Amino acid sequence: MDGRLRNMASLYLLRGDKMLLLWRVGSRVVAPSWCGIGGHFERAELNVARAALLREVQEEIGLTEEALCGLSLRYITLRLKQGEVRQNYYFFATLREGVRVWETCSEGTLRWVPLHEVEALPMPFTASEVLRHYLREGRKTQLLYGGIAQDTGMVPVPLEEF
Repeated sequence: MDGRLRNMASLYLLRGDKMLLLWRVGSRVVAPSWCGIGGHFERAELNVARAALLREVQEEIGLTEEALCGLSLRYITLRLKQGEVRQNYYFFATLREGVRVWETCSEGTLRWVPLHEVEALPMPFTASEVLRHYLREGRKTQLLYGGIAQDTGMVPVPLEEF
């Protein structure tokens, strides 16, 4: 293990009983699949996940922070894949009333998916584990969870400040 790291941030945007997902194609690190809006950190963003996320959201769907209600980091995960440690920061927010999202995206196809259909969609492993937990338990709390992905799944653990 040579210590290669890949930091990524994703937004899962809610509107009523639907979640905005992106059928991402042409990614360097994931096969075509349903994902949140987001991507890789740039060098200046390495210590500010929110900045990386907001830049990606602006680039991919044309939204600024003012369009989002309750933007919050809810999950941080680690996974070892292809010799690199992948650290993902998962944010959730609600779209402000009256705000429109671009209908097209250069990264793939956007779709508002009913929440009851989300878990059945093909997704990257860690995203799938996060969304399963979020939809069943995490959205009922305001906790920040940490998790380490293993081939058996991921157990989100509330992070405590001490």
